[in-house]
Amino acid sequence: MTKSETTGRGGTGHDYDVVISGSGLAGSAAAILLARRGVRVALLERRSDPEAYKVLCTHSITANAHPVLDELGLVPDLEKAGAVRNDARWYTRWGWIEPNAAHPGPELPHGYNVRRSTLDPLIRARAAKTPGVELLTGHRVTGLVREAGRTVGVRAATPQGEREIRARLVIGADGKDSAVAKFAGMPAEQYENARFGYLAHFRGLPLHGGIGQTWFLEPDMAYAFPNDDGVTVLAVLPDKKRLPAFRADPEGSFLDFVRALPEAPPVDSAERITKFIGTVDYPLHSRRPTAPGIALIGDAALTGDPLWGVGCGWALQSAKWLAEAVAPAAAGRGGDLDGSLAAYARTHRRRLSGHQRLAVDYARSRPFNPMERLMFSAAARDVSMARHMYLFAARLIGPLRFLSPSAVFRALIINARHR
Repeated sequence: MTKSETTGRGGTGHDYDVVISGSGLAGSAAAILLARRGVRVALLERRSDPEAYKVLCTHSITANAHPVLDELGLVPDLEKAGAVRNDARWYTRWGWIEPNAAHPGPELPHGYNVRRSTLDPLIRARAAKTPGVELLTGHRVTGLVREAGRTVGVRAATPQGEREIRARLVIGADGKDSAVAKFAGMPAEQYENARFGYLAHFRGLPLHGGIGQTWFLEPDMAYAFPNDDGVTVLAVLPDKKRLPAFRADPEGSFLDFVRALPEAPPVDSAERITKFIGTVDYPLHSRRPTAPGIALIGDAALTGDPLWGVGCGWALQSAKWLAEAVAPAAAGRGGDLDGSLAAYARTHRRRLSGHQRLAVDYARSRPFNPMERLMFSAAARDVSMARHMYLFAARLIGPLRFLSPSAVFRALIINARHR
């Protein structure tokens, strides 16, 4: 007999208040934040290994997520594990954009670069130790339990056979191909990504200034991010017209691409410690993040373009937005659960939809448009504009503030003076 069968129902008719499918970054964060607010959580992980982690990832946590990491209590653990405070240095045809060059202003907020093999087990272990959370490994969602038009639980395949777990709220934190969303009939708007990507991990790969580098090659992209334990993640994201060459010779094409980068990192003298990991088709997805008895967070709700490295940050933020919105109702302490879910959906749409629209447009793999040329060229010529761009890239400000009339006017003045 499981713990939930002996102690979980508590006379409420539910095994738990909330069941979360997926114990990765979004799911574990949501479990911790909800449990701290008095919610009883079942955290389901389809894999049996508690050290499991997401392999295909930029390994970057943008600065917008730092407050969530702080609330979770993970900042000291990340620092101890060797996570690298991320910085930015972006190549453009006008030169390098360097937001943290000498400037009299305050230090810019930062996030972290850390391998998912370090991060995922760390946050999952923190969730498992949180009072009110029960981590159930080897539990794969195979269907939803529905009553009177709403979801009231899940069915899950386990090593002991299939079981039913009931809860007031089911959270899908199970990635872009979310089983929860599929079983609930929550369709995704899908947008083509005209780039593909390959990455690998290297040791002994020095970077200029020891900070992350990104290359905007219009339309191709590349980046190099230093991570914990002296490991650098090196990735290329070319236009799909290059795909036949990469399919014929992934390693040779990857290395040739990197060697041709401006101020290319010395990849030939570095030690590659992983195989090349790639995806040839990674479309962007957007789903309505709620349905009766269901909420989606992280990539299950919105899958952005990996070239921007914002997925981890949005996973953490959406977990926090959901916990803040639904905790009292989910715990049965009063309040309207459907109204709370609607409030979460509004926050999610307001904070992320503008960013996603811009990402969808740039995923067509095109050169910069006139507005992008204006802002990127000004940022390469003026450190205050570079800092403004950093705030947008770190998702600390939205598109409307980034492209505000005052910011556009300043960019025009900077470029006029340069000419």
